[in-house]
Amino acid sequence: MLPKPIHLFLFFSFFFDVQVSFTQSIDWEPQDKIIFEHYRKHIDPIRSKSKELILQQTAEFFLNAPYVTGTLDKNDTERLVINLREFDCVTFVETVIALANTVVSDDLSFDNFASQLKRIRYRNGVVDGYDSRLHYTSDWIYDNVKKKILSEASLRLGGISETKTIDFMTSHRTAYRLLKTDDQMLERIRNIEGEINARGGFYYLPKEKLESAKVDIPHMAMIAFTTSIKGLDTTHTGFSYKKDGKLTFIHASSAKNNVVIDEKTLSDYCKKQKSCTGITVMLVR
Repeated sequence: MLPKPIHLFLFFSFFFDVQVSFTQSIDWEPQDKIIFEHYRKHIDPIRSKSKELILQQTAEFFLNAPYVTGTLDKNDTERLVINLREFDCVTFVETVIALANTVVSDDLSFDNFASQLKRIRYRNGVVDGYDSRLHYTSDWIYDNVKKKILSEASLRLGGISETKTIDFMTSHRTAYRLLKTDDQMLERIRNIEGEINARGGFYYLPKEKLESAKVDIPHMAMIAFTTSIKGLDTTHTGFSYKKDGKLTFIHASSAKNNVVIDEKTLSDYCKKQKSCTGITVMLVR
């Protein structure tokens, strides 16, 4: 048997190696840690409050942050990207949920936030190539319901089933930098699409029902706008937002080029989007 001091040395050496390995597999900038520290101070007074309020205050913390696409696709090798400086609609939703889960976990550290974000963004919480990222929103929802991060609310709100074939990525490979020339990765994504389609679809609330359902749609539910575009499940994501009796949403907007609380109601926004068929509604647990 090894002497106790050597046991301790080996344990801490292993722990340190694991921590270093995890840190080295993350892309982040010094500014991200500065923003995280500002967020900690911002959220500290309400750490013991409801999850809904924590989600709201977290989302509002990023109001006016720039809208930028492609922030997750800058590396040839898949790595966890932390970017608190700028967002697209999906990274905004992921970041807000990950930060809120970090707060309620009672370990408000940057490392814990990174772990929470990885768990949300990747299939089974494991980074293992481009195909391990949850690219399709319906797949992202399925995986995060399984991980008990979300719970489905569309059906009880009067939702209906959508059983369309999901294959947009493989049908439009040239639109994805990492699929353009990689035939093996294309086949992996095709297999994932097959798994998604084998589940029998997903529930969504048709846009014709949004106005009548607005009272029952919870504040700060995660929402995704479903679409009539062939092969695609959703086109946009955000959080429902209730203020002064109005149901709108907070999101990273490509039209406004930043994070905003939208001026339009959810119903009006969806009606004005030609391809919008409705929304999925998910509760953040």
